[in-house]
Amino acid sequence: MAERVWDKYLTEQDKAHVAMGENRQVGFGERPALLLIDMYRWVFGDKPQPILEATKEWPSSCGLAAWDAITPIQTVLKAARGAGIPVIHATGRESDGLAKWSVGREIYGNEDRSPEALERRDRRYDIIDEVAPIDGEPVIRKDSPSAFWGTPLAGHLIAHKVDTVIAVGETTSGCVRASVLDGCTSRFRMIVVEEGVFDRHEAAHAINLFDMHQKYADVLPLADVLEYLGEIGAKKSADA
Repeated sequence: MAERVWDKYLTEQDKAHVAMGENRQVGFGERPALLLIDMYRWVFGDKPQPILEATKEWPSSCGLAAWDAITPIQTVLKAARGAGIPVIHATGRESDGLAKWSVGREIYGNEDRSPEALERRDRRYDIIDEVAPIDGEPVIRKDSPSAFWGTPLAGHLIAHKVDTVIAVGETTSGCVRASVLDGCTSRFRMIVVEEGVFDRHEAAHAINLFDMHQKYADVLPLADVLEYLGEIGAKKSADA
């Protein structure tokens, strides 16, 4: 079996315990949708930079891990559009007076109040051009880590008779995980594209992928998801 991104973080006991399991998979359903989570400027900045440099101007940056994920995400987005499945984008909500989920603490410091820093903050929830929504693709505005909590996402998926949600975006340990857990709780089959999610911290990224794969989702290579979407597209063409 090919090495997974989390393998180097597991102890020998962990590996032995995993080997004892039945390795049951969630599996693909018949009617998938693609969910792009928080592909906004706040985590990319305006250019590729190592995270320790990028955070000087963009406190919430994920550094090069974000930029490295763009091509895989573009690839699965193109396949999803080609297959004619629902595509949904989730991003943050601008200041609207509502209490934020991180009320009482700023996770990433925003002490810089210069005009340049404020201008960057004004653009923080803009979805990057590389994966911008096209006509007919809804944009969910959320006030919590999960794309499901307090949004019409579940209703939208139900209306389209979706049974499988393919997730990409950021962060693996934060909004991706929260959305996967809520999606699983809502009885959707959750699929995470391994190359299509990213985080600020390598260990958190790897271990959260492991944990989701063990409990809530199938964490799959991009190639497996593309093969599935190709089959969905071919079936739709044959039925047309």
